[in-house]
Amino acid sequence: MAEDLIAAVASQTKRLSSSSEVVQRVEENGHPSKKLKSDADEEDAEDQNKKLPKRKIVLLMAYSGKGYHGMQRNVGSSQFKTIEDDLVCALVQSGCIPENHGEDMKKMSFQRCARTDKGVSAAGQIVSLKVRLIDGILEKINNYLPSHIRILGLKRVTGGFNSKNKCDARTYSYMLPTFAFAHKDQEVQEELYRLDRETLERVNQLLGCYKGTHNFHNFTSQKGPRDPSAKRYIMEMYCGEPFVRENMEFAVIQVKGQSFMMHQIRKMIGLVIAIVKGYAAESIMERSWGEEKVDVPKAPGLGLVLEKVHFEKYNRRFGNDGLHEPLEWTEEEEKIAVFKEQHIYPTIINTEREEKSMANWLKTLPIHDFNSSAVEVQTNNKNPKKSSDAEGSDGCGDDSD
Repeated sequence: MAEDLIAAVASQTKRLSSSSEVVQRVEENGHPSKKLKSDADEEDAEDQNKKLPKRKIVLLMAYSGKGYHGMQRNVGSSQFKTIEDDLVCALVQSGCIPENHGEDMKKMSFQRCARTDKGVSAAGQIVSLKVRLIDGILEKINNYLPSHIRILGLKRVTGGFNSKNKCDARTYSYMLPTFAFAHKDQEVQEELYRLDRETLERVNQLLGCYKGTHNFHNFTSQKGPRDPSAKRYIMEMYCGEPFVRENMEFAVIQVKGQSFMMHQIRKMIGLVIAIVKGYAAESIMERSWGEEKVDVPKAPGLGLVLEKVHFEKYNRRFGNDGLHEPLEWTEEEEKIAVFKEQHIYPTIINTEREEKSMANWLKTLPIHDFNSSAVEVQTNNKNPKKSSDAEGSDGCGDDSD
């Protein structure tokens, strides 16, 4: 009996000694006992996040589109990087959505308001989705995003909300160097050119002609003149006062419409530039809205920015119901302005100075025959619009086919 007791005590002492050596060895290697606690805390936090119910929200996004092939994600294709690729990665890494929701975006009811195309930036993009409302959600998402993509705001919305379908209107801006409006017979030094009052008034008179409902089948692709979806309603369009940046004068055109087709805004601006420069007669605008196929030039995509999306009907119905907030972003306006100054405007200005996208595009305007139909131009010209189409499919594509 005594021998059994001594053997048991010896065995226990040996186990304690061995355990002590392990603890001592572990502590000598950098105190992983603390690290293990940290890992446990992270796992606990992840477990807590998984237990959180998913809620329908909207995110206010701003991004510089240079280097991206548009907003919309192409799941399964890594060849062309999009804004949504980076956004989904950040949502998964921050714990807002499960990993399988990133692979199948329908699972989180994801919808973007406007499908901006290659190179196009945004200061007020809205996406709707279901997420776990984790603590510090905006900061955590932004921690996993590059600096040229930011989430600036978040609001709860109704369960059936869809950011594309509930949107009443969209406002875009187009920033361009003012020498684009110089008459073709005028010799221009790009950095010295300054837009005069008379030319600005002519530009605004022409832009104002777009207001109302028109058939814009000539301002996009793959739509015939009798396609009902080619009719679009433009609420306002104007060019603001010019300003100087980096020794070059720029101006910003604003356009608000219910929705836009692919390349529509760029072609609307391209046609006005062609008229102001003296390549086309003003009567071409009326012709372009008729059934005739008119050759309309497409301005570069560089300066196009999604400024704001509007939810007026939704706000009237749900904005003051006591449960939801109106989808207005007055408190975020300063953050939006700062982002544009830091990431959008410098990109447009520096790219224009380095790559001369507007200057090079202007050289292609003489190729167009504005007195003939597009079919005749293609028949008579072996390489129609070769340079103007070189930038690819960039522009606005809210609901283009």
